Amino acid sequence: MKPVWLNKKISLKDCAQIKQILRTYHLNTVCEQAMCPNIGECFAQKVATFLILGKICTRNCSFCNIQKARPLPPDLDEPERLAQMVKQLGLKHIVVTSVTRDDLSDGGAGIFADTARRIHQQSPQATVELLIPDFGFSLASLKTVVASGPQIIAHNLETVPSLYKVTRQGADYQGSLGLLRVLKKIAPGIKTKSGLMLGLGEEPGEVLNVMDDLRSAGCDLLSIGQYLAPSQKHYPVKEYVSPDVFDDYKEKARRLGFLHIESGPYVRSSYLAGDYLS
Repeated sequence: MKPVWLNKKISLKDCAQIKQILRTYHLNTVCEQAMCPNIGECFAQKVATFLILGKICTRNCSFCNIQKARPLPPDLDEPERLAQMVKQLGLKHIVVTSVTRDDLSDGGAGIFADTARRIHQQSPQATVELLIPDFGFSLASLKTVVASGPQIIAHNLETVPSLYKVTRQGADYQGSLGLLRVLKKIAPGIKTKSGLMLGLGEEPGEVLNVMDDLRSAGCDLLSIGQYLAPSQKHYPVKEYVSPDVFDDYKEKARRLGFLHIESGPYVRSSYLAGDYLS
């Protein structure tokens, strides 16, 4: 049973307008696909995290609600439609993420880059955050994304390394750390960001070690939130972490030197994303 601090309600009325616009432009959001509990709050403020490259993932993480199957070819017109919607809504900070596309030679980096460039062309004052998969740890793909000029590039570690085998099949903890390290080396002017979920069975010392690893990799920004299982078929919640513990992690992260940290039960990697640059 969920504790009292996890009682956020979703207003379908608040979601209706932004959902209608998304369907008009034939766009997807991770907010909908991942069943984010913040969807009503964010959609009411006309804020969304866009999901490009389809709704089907080539990996099978046991915590994730994204469908796993053979994906369709990329929609090459998607970046332009997304940029048009951003302009229509007058968005100031845009987060773009994707499913993992191991079937594509560049992992989808070209579509990410095209999306960022088109947003900047149509909304020059907007800031862009790209929340990327690992692209198979391709340096060429990382350089493609960097060249598109986003203000933030995020890549989530999600959990501690001891839980990767049971929660992040196909992912590689050290590889993801290396990706963040390479990003900072080739693009020191771009802020890097990562996110963690708690409640999967991790130990506090493991969380602190991950934060140390991230800072050693030059990661600037950090989000820490509570894992909530999308269904009984997904990896089960092992613990509901109290708000006081989230506050303690935030203070420890601040001492490590992260430039901005969001830490709380309802924090998600893109929640309050615009605040990270303030």
